[in-house]
Amino acid sequence: MDSASVHFSLDLVSGCGSLLSPEQKTALQTSLVILKRNYKFTRVLFWGKIFGIKADYYIARGLGADEMRDKTILYSLNCMDWNLLPPATKDMIAEASVIKGWFMGDPSHEYEYSETKKTGEEDQEEETSIKIKEEHRLTATISLIDDDVAVVPRGAYIQTPHGHIHTNRSFQGLSMTEAKKLNNYFHFTEPIYLKKKSLLEKADMDPSIDFLDSLEEDVPKGSWSLQSEKGNSVVLLRSLLWLGLSFYHIPMTSHHGYIYMGTGQKNIDLPFML
Repeated sequence: MDSASVHFSLDLVSGCGSLLSPEQKTALQTSLVILKRNYKFTRVLFWGKIFGIKADYYIARGLGADEMRDKTILYSLNCMDWNLLPPATKDMIAEASVIKGWFMGDPSHEYEYSETKKTGEEDQEEETSIKIKEEHRLTATISLIDDDVAVVPRGAYIQTPHGHIHTNRSFQGLSMTEAKKLNNYFHFTEPIYLKKKSLLEKADMDPSIDFLDSLEEDVPKGSWSLQSEKGNSVVLLRSLLWLGLSFYHIPMTSHHGYIYMGTGQKNIDLPFML
């Protein structure tokens, strides 16, 4: 959600349990303005909160010219002081997937686990100890959540002929009828299913706005809950794969966004629950 409208946006998703105290809201709105100025970001978004045992992580995202690819992740423990997170690598994501349970709430904390590898011609097994910093686990988890459930409404972003992605300034929101259809919401990450579609399937698509994967193609089916609330004035999408992710959109306006507030653990049992 945009840092300029944190107070208003949090009220829209309050029914999902996404709550912050008045002090936290005020601190965020002030510190994110300073963050935008100091780092010269085009926009700053409040991404959400990941719960920890000792402390909670508040996550912000700074955007550059290309809003999907040019992004910087920062975290805070008090909504005021922000620290940069390193970009997530494939190794970080692979290592972080081994760690289970809640975050500690201490960026310097190190997790340790043992990995067994076969060595030599006789296939001898050797056990090695691997340490992972919580800071690396945090950035890997944020990357996984974004890849799986970052959501934007159809038409909110446009792709230029050069492949750059920008906010669509002429976007005036989905109609109420369109807003109630899952195929009008896209994953805000590099497309996977779109590249596999035939030319015939792409014939009716507008390449300037239909350049992302639709939520309707998600597997397993039924991993999203779509509801209208507050007297049909706002549409909410909740992810059942990453519990705590809520997307909101006010039909007939450009106001939309998402927030994650959870433990940072994926609901791997979802296919058996549906």
